[in-house]
Order: sequence, then C-alpha cells, then structure tokens
Amino acid sequence: MRDVKAMEEEIIKAIKTVYDPEIPVDIYELGLIYEINIKDDGVVFVKMTLTTPMCPVADSLPMEVQEKIMAVEGVKDVDLRLVFDPQWNKEMMSEEAQFALDMF
Repeated sequence: MRDVKAMEEEIIKAIKTVYDPEIPVDIYELGLIYEINIKDDGVVFVKMTLTTPMCPVADSLPMEVQEKIMAVEGVKDVDLRLVFDPQWNKEMMSEEAQFALDMF
C-alpha cells in the first residue's frame, strides 16, 4: 500500500474539487469533512456533514465525494458516513474559506 500520509494528501486534494453549490468554497475548507481514516486494506473511512440537513444536494454531494476519493490511487473502497452531530457552523470553516467569503 502507498504511504498513508501521501494518500491522505491526495484524498484531501480530491475532496477540495467538490464545492457546495450555494457557497463558492470547497467542502474541505468549509469544514464539512470531520474525519478521514485510511485503513491498511485501502478502505477509506470518511465522516462528513452538510451545512444543513435540508441541503438541496444532500443526496448527490456525498456520492460525489465518494467518487472523487475512489479515483485516488490505492483506494479500494470508501465508507462514507453522513452525520449531523456535531452540527456544522461557520466557525468550522478554515481561515481561507472565511477570507474567501469575507467573514473576517
């Protein structure tokens, strides 16, 4: 198996190509990805949330994230869990996202 750190960097890079359709910032910088855990067998466990449970892309966004991660070399499968606890809030955004959205 590839170096786990390098693989995690590639996974994050892939996730950063996914955007919330209502906010012009990628979902990683928005703080929607709570956990990434790469197991020895190439299975990637991801815990993510949405900005709101009523998000219009609640069905498609997790699937898009899963597809992007599956395209990373060395990934055998993705176990993606959509959670709403803790509930997402603006403080979870990176400084980069806050700056992009003029929230400083």
